[in-house]
Amino acid sequence: MTDPAPRPRLSAERILAEAFALVDAEGTDAFSFRVLAARLGCQAMSIYHYFPSKAHLFEAMVGVCIDEMTLPPPGEGWRAKLEHVCRDFRAMALRHPGFFAYFTIFRQNNATGLRFLNELLTVLEATGLPADRRAFHFRAIGYYIGGAGLDEALGYARGPSSLDPVPDEVARRDYPAIMAVGPWFASRYHEAIFTHGMTVLLDAIAADIAAHASR
Repeated sequence: MTDPAPRPRLSAERILAEAFALVDAEGTDAFSFRVLAARLGCQAMSIYHYFPSKAHLFEAMVGVCIDEMTLPPPGEGWRAKLEHVCRDFRAMALRHPGFFAYFTIFRQNNATGLRFLNELLTVLEATGLPADRRAFHFRAIGYYIGGAGLDEALGYARGPSSLDPVPDEVARRDYPAIMAVGPWFASRYHEAIFTHGMTVLLDAIAADIAAHASR
């Protein structure tokens, strides 16, 4: 009889990877150090050696998510950079569906978060727009990619439902405008819809830059 293979040595990286696997599969409500320790094959106190609390662990996970997103090379123009960031953000959301809701409401007020936000705002600063316009565009992009990420990662179709949903045949009769566009909400159109919304936002920035330059 052979001895079982030894478990991988505990490390911060292994804890983070298993925490993502747990949260992305079951959501933050299912998370606890006890459950995580069982998955890691260790005692919960061993995790505290690396992360003193759930808040410390989740903040480290936020940092991992930020590190997964990158800005393109400096030679790219503002539009290419922002498009790259938007697509990276969406990809990160889809990789971490269970954790993304926490990420979206985490205040990026530590060094890692502020550095990331400052890089994005530096991209907008290069457009020559005044601070108020940069702020408006920055927030609008954040609203869009955050909402799109939540919708795709968590899934509107998997959200809470009415106890008395309207049957399809009744909906087709009474709510024809909704039913006419319904097929286009399928997941196979998500990327095209995301691109459409992103293009609308970037076009608005380009128009704002042109208007500002002509004054």
